[in-house]
Amino acid sequence: MFHTLRLINPAQNPPPSFRPLFLERVPCGFPSPCQDYAEQELDLNEHLIAHRSSTFFLRAEGNSMQDIGLYDGDLLIVDRSLKPEHGDVVIAEVFGEFTVKRLLIKSHGPVLQPMNPAYPVITPDPETLQIFGVVIHFVHTTRRRN
Repeated sequence: MFHTLRLINPAQNPPPSFRPLFLERVPCGFPSPCQDYAEQELDLNEHLIAHRSSTFFLRAEGNSMQDIGLYDGDLLIVDRSLKPEHGDVVIAEVFGEFTVKRLLIKSHGPVLQPMNPAYPVITPDPETLQIFGVVIHFVHTTRRRN
């Protein structure tokens, strides 16, 4: 449940990497023919990283957050400049180790909620709880890696 954190910082000045962003949305229900043209181009650096100097990447480990679609090996994009709010997914330091959980702010103090019923809720001491950053995106690879 707890792991050592290995931070990966974004490149300081990455060249733009524009990819087509299509006008049509893809329905999750019934198929729809896609348009043959792009509405605009999208640079994922600009789309995923708002605060470059306070953003870092790391990999998820374990399955305590699988019910929100965060799986072992997924890439987390974390922003340290954001103030954690109720319901945010955060990287927290608890008992000297790091974990990724949903932050719930209750009347009696903060609670770190796993998103898998097989794991217990963590009620840390509010005086010692350190929130390392807010997870703003995670990248899940749907194709099996070889």
